[in-house]
Amino acid sequence: MNTPEHTTRPAAADPSDPRWIALRARDAKADGSFFYSVRTTGVYCRPSCASRPARPENIAFHATAADAERAGFRPCKRCKPDQPSLAEQQQAMVTAACRLIEQAEAMPTLEQLAAPSGLSPFHFHRVFKSVTGLTPKQYALAQRRRRVREQLQQGDSVTGAIFDAGYNASSRFYENADQMLGMTPTRYRDGGTDSEIRFAVGECSLGSILVAQSLRGVCAIFLGDDPEALLQNLQDRFPKAELIGGDENYEQLVAQVVGFVEAPATGLDLPLDIRGTAFQQRVWQVLREIPPGTTLSYAEVARRIGSPKSTRAVAGACAANLLAVAIPCHRVVRTDGALSGYRWGVQRKRALLDREAGA
Repeated sequence: MNTPEHTTRPAAADPSDPRWIALRARDAKADGSFFYSVRTTGVYCRPSCASRPARPENIAFHATAADAERAGFRPCKRCKPDQPSLAEQQQAMVTAACRLIEQAEAMPTLEQLAAPSGLSPFHFHRVFKSVTGLTPKQYALAQRRRRVREQLQQGDSVTGAIFDAGYNASSRFYENADQMLGMTPTRYRDGGTDSEIRFAVGECSLGSILVAQSLRGVCAIFLGDDPEALLQNLQDRFPKAELIGGDENYEQLVAQVVGFVEAPATGLDLPLDIRGTAFQQRVWQVLREIPPGTTLSYAEVARRIGSPKSTRAVAGACAANLLAVAIPCHRVVRTDGALSGYRWGVQRKRALLDREAGA
């Protein structure tokens, strides 16, 4: 059999190369990140291809399918690398279902959502949760809540906002309104009017730190270089709330947070006012269970919440966290152990981890 002529050099079988690790594991999560070709067969495949493994000296890696084809290889008929991967097909399917939920006045049935995909309602439900981290019902609820928040921010009446968002009974909304908004719907609509938020700014080895507390608990812990910028951030979140500078007793709370930053082994046990979507709260709960001195990857957090394909959404939930150190998003790293983005700066993330490792 004639093999194609190409200029791609065989890949060195470096056992530490993550591509080899993914290839040996037939890791479907690596599909799309690279392709590999086999010199003796003249085909190229996805990392997850179920074909019999080739000898390392006959394998070469390619960044894209187009690169592999330019090198003279043809797509494998088994894994079809020139077509959308299963993960990409599922992502497109779930995206279409999400758009349907967002545009519908009433929540579509599971059968209606599954019909375009050709999957059974049970299988569709599993795929939807795997991709988004939420069930279709939870996603629909999150969208209704988002619409309520948007309409309240525009000054709409509370009752109108509730029904326009798709709630067929106001009682169903009020059951969880306080957890969702952090205050009554009327106060939220008015930008926090009549709500009290106490705050104080201190200094620690990582720079300035602002600690704010509502009647429910600590609602913000900000780190930064500029105290004025931290206060502005708080004002932007609650433009009509009554911001009250902390007294001597409140300063003790700030000192407690600073003490934890400086000595993580002391622990931090504070009442928290945590506001977020259902998915974000699931992620944040896992983060609060990570012991000081240890880390988890974004992928591991996704697995722990039962949504292994939601790595990016987990990263988004970490970025949305407003409670530095209290919800320790700094303990989440990339799969290779490298530090990625951190709301308050990667240098602070590194400093916190180094401090905890030596605690």
